[in-house]
Amino acid sequence: MAHETHVKSLPADLSAPAFVEVWKTRAWVVGAIFSVIAAILAFLDQAQYGLGWDHLLRAWVLGLMLTFGWSVGGLALLMVQYCSGGKWGLLLRRPLEAMAGSLPIVLVYWFVVALNMKRLYLWARFSSVSDTTAALKAGWISEIQKHCIDFKRPMLNPGMFWFVGALCFAIWFFYMYRLTSLGLKRDSDSPANTPYWIKKLENISGPGIVVYSLTMTAAVIYWVMSMDVTWFSSVYGLLFLVGQGYSVLAFGIIVSIALSKAEPFKTILRQTEQHDLGKMTFAFVMLNIYLGFAQFLIIWSGNLPEEIPWYLDRIRGHWGIIITLDFIFHWLIPFSLLLSRDIKRNKKRLTRVCQWMIFAKAFDLFWLIEPNFKDAARNLHFSWGILEYAAVPVAMASFWIAFFCTRLKSRPLVQTNDPHVAEILEPEHVHA
Repeated sequence: MAHETHVKSLPADLSAPAFVEVWKTRAWVVGAIFSVIAAILAFLDQAQYGLGWDHLLRAWVLGLMLTFGWSVGGLALLMVQYCSGGKWGLLLRRPLEAMAGSLPIVLVYWFVVALNMKRLYLWARFSSVSDTTAALKAGWISEIQKHCIDFKRPMLNPGMFWFVGALCFAIWFFYMYRLTSLGLKRDSDSPANTPYWIKKLENISGPGIVVYSLTMTAAVIYWVMSMDVTWFSSVYGLLFLVGQGYSVLAFGIIVSIALSKAEPFKTILRQTEQHDLGKMTFAFVMLNIYLGFAQFLIIWSGNLPEEIPWYLDRIRGHWGIIITLDFIFHWLIPFSLLLSRDIKRNKKRLTRVCQWMIFAKAFDLFWLIEPNFKDAARNLHFSWGILEYAAVPVAMASFWIAFFCTRLKSRPLVQTNDPHVAEILEPEHVHA
């Protein structure tokens, strides 16, 4: 009798498991608890140093950049998948769509930053040459800061901050709506029309990746880089682009493995595809440290007085401890662990590595943001406000996750007319 290969089949119900609602409830609870903790820390910091609101807003920017990376980075990776056509997209497509669909809460977070820009951005406080001249005489800014604020004023001013932010969000919302709505239309169409949908989504996503790169770069320049008006970097946007891939893949893997405890992901998440996702994450870890170290090496060896201070602000005054830990957390630990084939194929261990990567990304954002301010540059010291960098982002990320869970439940978790469905349902030994 001929040997028969038993091919699995998709379950009848492709909706999100019931425990996704439990995730949502827990996220709301965690968000509420850490919101209260953040408020208490802000009160204590205000009493100690008079910087309670300032530290809360700086921590808010960290939370904004973390959730912004998941939403817009998720949208970008979704477009990359449509262009590449890899079968990993069958696993990550719905989580990526849910990440992109959580963009409205990121817009709310951005409004808070925009309404308080004068507390975060030096250039927003001085709208004319006479303002910067007076600030220089009063000792509030340095000569180089005055020159940079005056020189960059056509770009760095409150009106442009609002305009560029609104334009970028409009573009991201357009691509988010277009891709997610077409994804549902593709589901409801005949499998015979799948080649049409593949081509259509690819044609939208190709230019979309270029548009994403430009708009994301503009956003990080305004939201983070301009905190230090004297800082110049030609790869700043690229560093955030790679960093978004780093954190989006980590988050996507965590969600996929968690979903595999029940159908339909229990059927479609094979060890082979999990291993592939781990390898792709490892590639982003490598690219992330390559770009970060290359920028540091070029600037440090050049020893240019207009560029070196940015690093000195983040090395001296005990900040050297933070950059050392950042190197260990952000690169060395993920790099060392993801070298292991066994870890990439073990669900529990790979989840732990990805959770660590998200923590490391937040830690790296702390190193990027806090030293931009005069009271913190070359002066790392404990205050209640420093703890805001833990409380506020956790609260913001929790509310974002609650929104994400809502979006994840809004559509089937598997796109049934994907050409890779048949392959991913085959026993793993067939392609071993």
